[in-house]
Amino acid sequence: MWSGNIGRRLAAVDRKGSAVATAHEEKVERPGFRHEAVFYDGLDDLVDVLEPFVLDGVRAGEPVLVVELPAPLRALRERLADSPEVRDGDVALVDMLEVGKNPACIIPVWREFVARHPGRAVRGVSEPSWWGRRDIELVECRLHDALLNLAFVDTVAFRLLCPFDVGRLPDDVVTGAMHTHPDVGEHLRHAAYDGQVDARTEFGSALAEAPASAQEIVFGPPDLGLLRTSVRFIGEGAQLAEDVVDDLVLAVHELACNSIEHAGGGGVMRGWSEGNSLVLEVSDSGVIVDPLVGREPVLDVSEGGRGIWMANHLCDLVQVRSGAAGTTVRLHTWT
Repeated sequence: MWSGNIGRRLAAVDRKGSAVATAHEEKVERPGFRHEAVFYDGLDDLVDVLEPFVLDGVRAGEPVLVVELPAPLRALRERLADSPEVRDGDVALVDMLEVGKNPACIIPVWREFVARHPGRAVRGVSEPSWWGRRDIELVECRLHDALLNLAFVDTVAFRLLCPFDVGRLPDDVVTGAMHTHPDVGEHLRHAAYDGQVDARTEFGSALAEAPASAQEIVFGPPDLGLLRTSVRFIGEGAQLAEDVVDDLVLAVHELACNSIEHAGGGGVMRGWSEGNSLVLEVSDSGVIVDPLVGREPVLDVSEGGRGIWMANHLCDLVQVRSGAAGTTVRLHTWT
């Protein structure tokens, strides 16, 4: 099934309990959402995987969208330029660094793509878990992959291929891919996909507690002005650019308004430095039941997800967790 370095790496991961070897072939095309992980080792290997996947879609008359890093996009574009089967407009290529720096912004891209082709089978490529991401980003990429299975559960015919660089990514990312993707490799139903990374369970889990040294402000309706001033002071103290500070002030303000309106009239804002990032979080006693909150546009200003949607598009990384103990939205800004 896999050869060379990929096979050896996956076999090594399997010995740690990922159940790679129990995958079984299922040579039947299934309708609905096909969410497939594929493993590669090096740029040439990746393009060797992507080219036939894309060309099969073109031959089938399916719209194809590839959301990838710049180097694979360039290499794939060169390969496809040599194919007489591909005409202008058959394949859309989008830079993942532009749309997916925050993993929470990727699902809206796929929702829009599917909606643009109603009633048609479509296929895509997406690599959010690239080598070089921070560990905290890779955690959110895993949640993103799990949420995809909820977001497109009712889709008629959407096949999404997610490449993973098995030569460089950590073991936990590779095993995570096996537990969030029902399919691995070409037409393989994977036995390791057993709900171990369940989107609702993950969304309901608690984030690590803020450090004891974190600045803390308890806020209610009269305190929004103080909150904005405090966030600006924290951002300037971290030597962030003025426009980045403005974005943080707006994001925290929107989240605080959310807490005031939907979570009993207030909450707590905390801020601290963590490595090369500034972290701000807003916590309250409210419970969010939709784990896809903030991952699709909110047009009604009265809806509770508006603040999270805005934060996702204003900050480098956003973590949202909500359960019986309440809700925490944690904003990360790289310094």
